[in-house]
Amino acid sequence: MRTTVTIDPDVEALLRSAMKESGETFKEVLNAAIRAGLRQKPDRRGQKLEMPTFKMGFHPELRLDKALALAAALEDEEIARKLSLRK
Repeated sequence: MRTTVTIDPDVEALLRSAMKESGETFKEVLNAAIRAGLRQKPDRRGQKLEMPTFKMGFHPELRLDKALALAAALEDEEIARKLSLRK
């Protein structure tokens, strides 16, 4: 199959380097690289996703289920503070 693709400069440099090392043509190196990339299918089944956790402390005064209301109240306070400075 013939097709036209746009190859990024860094990828072209890698292909040209592989051509020099292997003595193969551009077409051969490109096809080998594509095959190798497509054969690598990570098997994510059975792998655990681990994310770092951090203790943030317990603040009963902050109702996180009312986060939007808290954000609105803080924004209102900031607007009031800025308006009071204009007097």
